[in-house]
Amino acid sequence: MKNFEEFGLEIPEILLPKDKNLEKWSVIACDQYTQDVDYWKRAAEIVGSAPSTLNIILPEVYLSSPDRKERIEKIRSTMRSYLNDGTFDPPKKGFVYVERKTGYGRIRHGLVAAVDLDAYEWKPMSSALVRATEATIVDRIPPRKEIRRDAPVESPHIMLLVNDPEHKLVEAAGDYAKKNMPVYDGDLMQNAGHITGWMVSSESEINRVYEALDYLKKAGTASDGSSFLFAVGDGNHSLATAKAVWDEYREELRAQGKSKEEIASSPVRYALVEIVNIYDTGLTFEPIHRVLFNTDASALELFVKEKLGGVITQCDSERELEQKVRESTASFGFVHYCDECKKTVYECLETPVTELAVSRLQPVLDAFIAQNTEIQIDYIHGSDEVFRLGQKKGAVSILLPPVAKDSFFDTINKSGPLPRKSFSMGEASEKRFYLECRALFR
Repeated sequence: MKNFEEFGLEIPEILLPKDKNLEKWSVIACDQYTQDVDYWKRAAEIVGSAPSTLNIILPEVYLSSPDRKERIEKIRSTMRSYLNDGTFDPPKKGFVYVERKTGYGRIRHGLVAAVDLDAYEWKPMSSALVRATEATIVDRIPPRKEIRRDAPVESPHIMLLVNDPEHKLVEAAGDYAKKNMPVYDGDLMQNAGHITGWMVSSESEINRVYEALDYLKKAGTASDGSSFLFAVGDGNHSLATAKAVWDEYREELRAQGKSKEEIASSPVRYALVEIVNIYDTGLTFEPIHRVLFNTDASALELFVKEKLGGVITQCDSERELEQKVRESTASFGFVHYCDECKKTVYECLETPVTELAVSRLQPVLDAFIAQNTEIQIDYIHGSDEVFRLGQKKGAVSILLPPVAKDSFFDTINKSGPLPRKSFSMGEASEKRFYLECRALFR
């Protein structure tokens, strides 16, 4: 088979459960519903005593739980049991083409692969093949390392984005993979939709994946010879954790006198991911809006205008402002209550910014807040909440434009990871569910 190292990937050996009851086996990413213990209690009720990925992950709602250590030990023992008690089918070597129909009716397409952690770097201004999209908070890595370190099995919730406007990789894989029988097909728990997967494993199928990646790597190569092939869309801290664990384990192997070949072939060097085309018709990129409390609207607007340039215009209604911002790539809507005129004011700052709008706005807001320490900022999903909060006294809501997919990779390539809370890939229930597994240790 082809060697995919030049693309920062490996063809994985996929473990799938013998019992294909996906409603019990598959659960949502551990970093979702972190304030909703009831969601995870319902998940446990649905699973009951059946084998499930719920038993081999630690939902982050329990990350600070006093029994965390016991939970992690139980996770590891369950992983070992699943490897040895016949829970899994024999491993299948290949990629997995995935179609996920979410609870909102959108169909997202993916390709499950193993990413080479040596090809990934989360630090700003990296020239690695695989790069972070948002700033990595280093403090989040150590508690996650406790779970990853010495884990016999992994299952992915990490999603890598690929810049593929011609749909040569993931969607094309579906065209030939779907001629085979699915290896799994079923509904997901708690009304999260449906998922189907097909192996991509024949020599001709693997060759076509290789050719698509070769094309995309060349298309993403800069004048200095570096290539930006994948951006981490979801699960950046999980991938950073996997890399940290691999860096430690590699040193252990060296200390044990292992050869370069033995070290390079370690399964710990890789992490399972799902690759998704940024231009996938089922992938929604939602802007995350801002609201500032205890601030002066005029001072804020003038500060942003001075830093970004542009023109401020008045709008007569929420609808007019929302339409103006939505149809732009770099216009910002300001919503605030005017004491003098006794009404809510809607203003649009139309800027000449060509990068992703949020990448230019957030540093400006940070600078404004640094000069006015009484100000508090929050991050808001959905325009309805933006307009509601903007009516509060002393508050200013800022409506952000849609995330421009065609400038996404270029902005990160030029400026590094985006500011915190830059975008959301769909709703919470649309996030990746754990399903496929891979052995790390036996």
